[in-house]
Parts: sequence; C-alpha cells; structure tokens
Amino acid sequence: MRQKVKILLFGTGAVGSFYAGKLSQAGALVSVVARSDYSVVKNSGIKIKSIYGDFHFIPHRVLKSGADYNDVPDFIIVATKVLPEIDICDLIKDTVKSGSSIVLLQNGIDIEKGIAMAFPGNEIISALAFVCVSRTEYGFVDHQDYGRIVFGSYPSGISSKVIILEELFRESGLPVESTNDVIAARWRKLLWNAPFNPLSVICNGADTGELIQHNDIRKLSEAIMKEIIIISKADGHPLDESLIRKNIEDTEKMTPYKTSMLLDYEN
Repeated sequence: MRQKVKILLFGTGAVGSFYAGKLSQAGALVSVVARSDYSVVKNSGIKIKSIYGDFHFIPHRVLKSGADYNDVPDFIIVATKVLPEIDICDLIKDTVKSGSSIVLLQNGIDIEKGIAMAFPGNEIISALAFVCVSRTEYGFVDHQDYGRIVFGSYPSGISSKVIILEELFRESGLPVESTNDVIAARWRKLLWNAPFNPLSVICNGADTGELIQHNDIRKLSEAIMKEIIIISKADGHPLDESLIRKNIEDTEKMTPYKTSMLLDYEN
C-alpha cells in the first residue's frame, strides 16, 4: 500500500481548490493555506459543483500561513495568480523542506526560474490546467468544462515525483498527462490565454461563447495566436500552426464561460 502523499496548497481560488479537492479524493492528505477565505474554508470546507460529479472538499488542515505547517510536504502546490505583488519565494519559504517538490500550477512563461534559483535543492514541477472553473463565492467552486492537467519536470523531463502526481490525478478520474518539454506546453497554453483572456475584458464582459461567435473577434484571436507562434519559435519552442484551428474549434465546443481574467476584473 502506498504511503499517504502529503500536499500543501497555496491558493484556494477556483483552480487550486478544484485540483486539491481531486487529489484529496484520490487519498492524498491535502492541507491548504487560505487567506481572505480562511474562516469559510476552516469552518465549512469547499463545495465543488463539477461536471465530473459534485463533491465537498474538506482539507486535512486549514492554515493562515505556511509558518503554521509543521510537517514535511511531499508536494507544495502554488496555485496563486502570477502577479508582481505576490512573492512566491517568500510565501512558501517556511514550508520548503528537503525532499519537497514545488509544483507551479499557474499560467505564464518563464515563471519557474526565480523559484529554481531560490530553492536549488528542490525539484520544480510545472503544471498546466486546461479547465473552465470559477469561484462563485468563498467556499464555492463551479467546474463547468474540461479538466485536463499536464505536468513536467522543470526545465525538462519526467521525474518519479511527476509520475506520482499523474497517478493520483488519474485515480481521481481526471484526464492527465506528463510531458518531457513543459516549457513548450506553457507556450501552447498561452496560445489560448493570450487572445481570449484580455478580449473577454475589452469586449465589455463577453463570455467565450459570445467572443467566438463574433467574426471580427475570431479573426483578431487568430492573429494574436499567430504572433504567439512567432514568439514561441524565437524562444526555441516552435508550435504548429494547426493549433490555431484546434483552439478555435475547442472554444466553439466548450460550455460558454467567463474567463478568469474577466472574473478578476469584475471583482
């Protein structure tokens, strides 16, 4: 029998809560550091409405800061926004122990370098969530579509710890895969985020269904994706142009939802 995997999550927003809840379903001991929603999560946990089946995530422990965690986590999952005012290294420094892997479940390009420099003795794992999910209020998450998650060791490869995460998510019922080139995977994720996140705000709060149905916005989205392909190639991670068509078709099929950037803007 596999020993219980100990996980500490920073960031109890929509993405962090959903995936932490699925890891808990797979039998991991998942503790969370909650800030603005501490009281709600501590007293009531997180209720998740999901296309894979609704469930109630009760964390193993709910903490106000990493300094309150007195165990050695196998995985430290960071699911906060990537913002200048959030110092990830400072946020997690009290919890990083020998043998702890740091998982960056965040969007963005080149976000791992600073973490790797700050914690040279710890493995960095990059993770990408392809999911339509939102936090409707503190303690409530609405998972509307998709859910695939992709992992890879940074800067490349698939370690034994990546395989453990992959197995846990597979046991929870989620589509999951590992990649040897997680940096290229980050560029592929940006291919969708770059047009649709900002355009959802610029277009007066349009959801994905409204954006994709508008011919001029579709053309603009394709043009933005072409620019991302040019930049990714210059960065040494070329993407196939066929991914533009795939992103458009996937957006046409997905349940219309408001992007995370739009929800942040509205809030």
